[in-house]
Amino acid sequence: MTDLTLLNLWGIGVVPYSARGLTQTLEPIDAAGFLRRSINGKLVDLSVAQFQKYKSTITGSDQKPPACSGVWPGKQVTVDCISELVYPEYGTPERAVVAGSEYEEAGFVFYRPQLIMRVIGLQVQTDEWQAQVGWTMNLEEV
Repeated sequence: MTDLTLLNLWGIGVVPYSARGLTQTLEPIDAAGFLRRSINGKLVDLSVAQFQKYKSTITGSDQKPPACSGVWPGKQVTVDCISELVYPEYGTPERAVVAGSEYEEAGFVFYRPQLIMRVIGLQVQTDEWQAQVGWTMNLEEV
């Protein structure tokens, strides 16, 4: 792990100077929601709890490429997210919490989740003249 970013990709690593300008999205996987309308037009939730998983896109732009040699679709990694999740102070976290990331504010608890995920896709692009390397990693929770 590097002290230059909150992101940690256990099983891959984060190369120094590959992670400035990071963004991360967290959203439910496509199979998480199974909504249908009844014959009366009422929206019904037929979702199954075991499909309540996240997918994530991490994007970076910096001077160095990410550690992507040998990283193929299907590789399992543990992700210390940079995105935060929030729950009411009387609740409990939905996922494992990155150590030291929890804090309370205005009756809510904020935390960075630690997710076990698989790489779905990886793209690296290099701008030679600008000495800039951009990359995108798509992941889905196991």
